[in-house]
Amino acid sequence: MIQVLDSKTIDKIAAGEVIERPASIVKELLENAVDAGATRISVDIKNGGIDEIRVSDNGSGIERKEVRTAFLPHATSKLRSIEDLFILKSLGFRGEALPSIASVSRVKLFTKTEGDNVGIKYVIEGGTELSFEEAGVPDGSTFIVNDLFFNTPARRKFLKSANTEAGHISTLVEETALSNPDISIKYSISGSNRLYTSGNGDLKEVIYRIFGREISESLLPLKASSGDMILTGFISKPIIARSSRAMENYFVNSRYVKDNIISKAIEDGYAGFLMQHKFPFTVLMLQLPSENVDINVHPRKMEIKLSDGSAVYEFIRKAVRDTLSNREFINDFDFEKEKSPKERDTEAPAKAPEPFEAVNAVTYTENSEKPLSLFKEETVYDAGTSAQIIPKKREDERPSPVSPDTIDGTEAAPLEKPFFDDGVKGSQLDLFEEKILSRDASKEFKIVGQIFETYWIIEFRDEMLLIDQHAAHEKVNYESFLKQFRVRSVITQNLNPPIVMTLSGEQRSVLNRFLPRFTEMGFEIEPFGGNDFAIRTVPYNLYGLNDSEVMTALLDELSAGIRDEDISIIHDKIASMSCKAAIKGNTAISLNEAEALIEQLLSCKDPYNCPHGRPTIIKMSKKELEKKFKRVL
Repeated sequence: MIQVLDSKTIDKIAAGEVIERPASIVKELLENAVDAGATRISVDIKNGGIDEIRVSDNGSGIERKEVRTAFLPHATSKLRSIEDLFILKSLGFRGEALPSIASVSRVKLFTKTEGDNVGIKYVIEGGTELSFEEAGVPDGSTFIVNDLFFNTPARRKFLKSANTEAGHISTLVEETALSNPDISIKYSISGSNRLYTSGNGDLKEVIYRIFGREISESLLPLKASSGDMILTGFISKPIIARSSRAMENYFVNSRYVKDNIISKAIEDGYAGFLMQHKFPFTVLMLQLPSENVDINVHPRKMEIKLSDGSAVYEFIRKAVRDTLSNREFINDFDFEKEKSPKERDTEAPAKAPEPFEAVNAVTYTENSEKPLSLFKEETVYDAGTSAQIIPKKREDERPSPVSPDTIDGTEAAPLEKPFFDDGVKGSQLDLFEEKILSRDASKEFKIVGQIFETYWIIEFRDEMLLIDQHAAHEKVNYESFLKQFRVRSVITQNLNPPIVMTLSGEQRSVLNRFLPRFTEMGFEIEPFGGNDFAIRTVPYNLYGLNDSEVMTALLDELSAGIRDEDISIIHDKIASMSCKAAIKGNTAISLNEAEALIEQLLSCKDPYNCPHGRPTIIKMSKKELEKKFKRVL
């Protein structure tokens, strides 16, 4: 028998689609706080957010007459028609959020708008309203969410441990802090501070607070624009790399997302600077017209659809490449155990700063709630009796902006020197200090000899350099091949017999589209019957490789949606394959050959890494060497 479900059952089913875990609640409340114009947000959780989530903000608050409406299904202040879905500029808009939260937990809301003399305390449990009364609260909103899934135990048992759930929330708060450096965010677990950002707009400070000093001191500022696309933020020097994409952080119109096109653009921008299967650290903000981004392809809006993915891809790839180019990335080496850069760490510093409580503390009676100690209070009422309470000290003005090192009289952890004025001074040092790999500097090179028939030792002023002959020759071949493409003077090699390959329908379509370009690059390819094609000539540098695999890999790259004018990416892929002809390690070469190789390396545009990202050269200072021999302390 088919029958219509009752409203409470419907609400709980809808809640399960929106609220998967405590982090889902924090996400909705954080997005609402940001959309409400908050400049200060506090998040505190207990037992991984399962027992309690407390989110306070100093935003616009909810008007008295709209409090109940906010908890009705499909109620929203962000949309008026279906068309608004495709030009949405706010973070949150899901009408199911607050009613879904309320249907599976016990919720208390304290809220007040700037124009009201008194605020509202609203209590709703399991979707049922328990009380609606006046309360003395500051401007903004505080949500206290207790006992998640108390009335749906089947869902509660699928939650992970408190530490795991807290980890999801920590990641979410960090992402919010990164995308909103102008909002001061405090995050604590059971009252223990885990993160504090000052809200002074300095993204690099936020990166330092979350990821630590080593990463913050290895950042390169990035700014680029093309038409109505704007990209800003920071990318890491190649020395900071991971084995997964976990450290690739990027935001589209202030929304944290994961997108294959953007990830590929970043990684292709790093091609030749990082080893294969290594990924960079980034915090990038991409601004696009809202009508060019569809955020409704994923329930949690973690994935997006771009109207012109190929244009976005090339814009980001070029911006990353340009930021990395013309900089000297020579790794220092020593005999100490390498320390890996700090990854996402939810542990609090030993003395985490207290941003607001010291200035805005108020006194409550024994029976009163205390969700609102973060912000200035003028008239305070007992939350249980509505009786007026006089605070010990009234703050007539909000605290003035403070530096990141001194917060409400509490000294934060010293930053030493991780910050520059918007990164400009740091980039000047990279761009204008004398480079080791330059023709002028090479006049002072003294080749000492070769060790292990692979590495050449060079003395240069107070530095000892080691050059990997294989990596160096790879880079020389790579840039030489790219130059051939640019001037269309590629040397070809005939294949006899030809190589026959079988292509799928999509691969055949891509081949037909780009066949003139492949011909320019030195390939001669023609139909061989059915789904087979014959490769009769290849670029000379690729001779000896498995040509059918090379061509299949190139067609797969092109099928990702790259435009005709972006064929330079394919040049790059082919050139990286040409390094197979480089001098191998464990091969003795003469001093004259080494000098010629170094001379060729110096002529390269970016001589510091081979096409696969391995360093061509590392250095050690005379002082560091003397320290190892205990000549100096």
